[in-house]
Amino acid sequence: MSNAASEQYASPVPVLMHICCAPDATVPVLRLRGKGYEPIGFFYDPNIHPQAEYELRLRQARKLAHIQGFELLEGPYEPDHWLAATREFWKEPEGGLRCSRCFGVLLDMAARKAQELHVGFYTTTLFISPHKDVHVLEHIGREKGGLYGVTFLPEAFRKQDGFRQAVRLSKEYELYRQNYCGCIYSKLESDKWRAEHPNGTSWQRERRSTSTTGE
Repeated sequence: MSNAASEQYASPVPVLMHICCAPDATVPVLRLRGKGYEPIGFFYDPNIHPQAEYELRLRQARKLAHIQGFELLEGPYEPDHWLAATREFWKEPEGGLRCSRCFGVLLDMAARKAQELHVGFYTTTLFISPHKDVHVLEHIGREKGGLYGVTFLPEAFRKQDGFRQAVRLSKEYELYRQNYCGCIYSKLESDKWRAEHPNGTSWQRERRSTSTTGE
């Protein structure tokens, strides 16, 4: 398929878009539409801790879906499943093997949902984060897509200043922006970093991690 789906199809091509959080979905929605796709949002994030944080992020995803006018599907909140899948890597730093296992849990469910809906393509908003290793994401996304017979779109949302654009749109839409990825381990690590860098910002922390996660 061409990068611009609209070159081959008269109407937008549906793509299941796994949403990790509302701010990170702002730019992907616009860029996918610019390529001739129509995103179907899928909020499946059993990694988010605590439950109050999960519910807050879900409300923000609903808010963004209303603002940008896309359909939003909500997966189950099953933190016990996520913890069981990642427990052996609890000592890993953010960006390590625990994150790879987390990607596998999230993208397996997303690919399965795409198959269930007979949607031939899927992707994830995780690609916009400077924290995430795009090569690992692409590998896992293609692997899970192969299991369920759907095509993974490894869209480089953070390129062309995508992350900064997402920050700007989040402010414009008055969306809540969290200061940690989501899981209990990332929260502890984030709290530690902020205690050691009281004058630091999320952007400074994320920018430093970009050099090790691919551009």
